[in-house]
Amino acid sequence: KLSNLEDHARLFLKAEIKRANLTYDEIASRLMEHGFNENAASIANKLARGTFSATFLIAAMKAIGCTTLKLEED
Repeated sequence: KLSNLEDHARLFLKAEIKRANLTYDEIASRLMEHGFNENAASIANKLARGTFSATFLIAAMKAIGCTTLKLEED
């Protein structure tokens, strides 16, 4: 189901941000270096909805220093 994939992406990214011990403001600053005009509220909204582009996901992963994406669920 699509919603399961959205949940998986949302929960994955939230967990990686928490694991990196970064705030949404810090992520927004790092994303600006990759050309994304985000702020803490816009990031929170994307993560709450679970709908964001693959480009955003990859940029956010780079911004937090995450180098892998696990596609299988435990």
